[in-house]
Amino acid sequence: MLKGSAKPLSETKANTYKIIGVVAVIGLLIWALTGLELTGFQPTTWILTKAMISGLFHPDWAYVYIPEGEDLLRSLLETLSISYLGNFVSAIVCLPFAFWAAANMSKYRAVSGTGKLFLSIVRTIPEIIMALIFIKAVGPNAYAGVMALGLHSVGMLGKLYAEAIENMDMGPTEAMTAVGANFWQRMSFAVIPQVIPDFISYTLYRFEINVRSATLLGVIGAGGIGTPLIFALNARQWPRVGIILIGIIVTVSIIDYISGTLRKRIV
Repeated sequence: MLKGSAKPLSETKANTYKIIGVVAVIGLLIWALTGLELTGFQPTTWILTKAMISGLFHPDWAYVYIPEGEDLLRSLLETLSISYLGNFVSAIVCLPFAFWAAANMSKYRAVSGTGKLFLSIVRTIPEIIMALIFIKAVGPNAYAGVMALGLHSVGMLGKLYAEAIENMDMGPTEAMTAVGANFWQRMSFAVIPQVIPDFISYTLYRFEINVRSATLLGVIGAGGIGTPLIFALNARQWPRVGIILIGIIVTVSIIDYISGTLRKRIV
């Protein structure tokens, strides 16, 4: 056996570790369940459940398009606009941070380490928290949703972009360095052409997520389809809730299909 190579675990030790893992999982599950307090169901639960199911299966089709006011199509279009603009902003803004965080773009590990730390801090803040902050700053509108999605996506896309940069082939870069190419020439002809397909694929994938996130942000007043959804829920207008959910499902499914098809052709 070569010096320094890992020794395989014996069968007894492997079984012991498996038992410990199973016991730990069961213990955590029991501990989590004991913290839940089920106080029972309300007397009106069954009545509300029947009304909700009836409304969901009899959607308000008249809400799909209302010429003189707010309707489903306009709300879905606003949601897509928020998602697209937030995604576009983050895809541009995160580029310098991605190169900052990529380990193979710097001679010093501390430089890339601080870049990774910055991106980690940004993406750990949920979109809802960011949206609430921007709502206080600019008011409850779609602009707050765009800024919240854009800022949060900087952390997520920056991490994915940095990984794409680190996984690229360094041969072309080293060859251009050997013939005297400067930094911008290496970036233009050796780095960017390699990472562009991955960048586009990650951006499309993030757009799928942002469509769902924009729906959720609308619930707290950051624009999009979530705003009429929460109004309908509060008013217990179940037929309208049903048509809104149908619109969200159809829109997200179409976006997922188109994005998945494009990503397969790009990568």
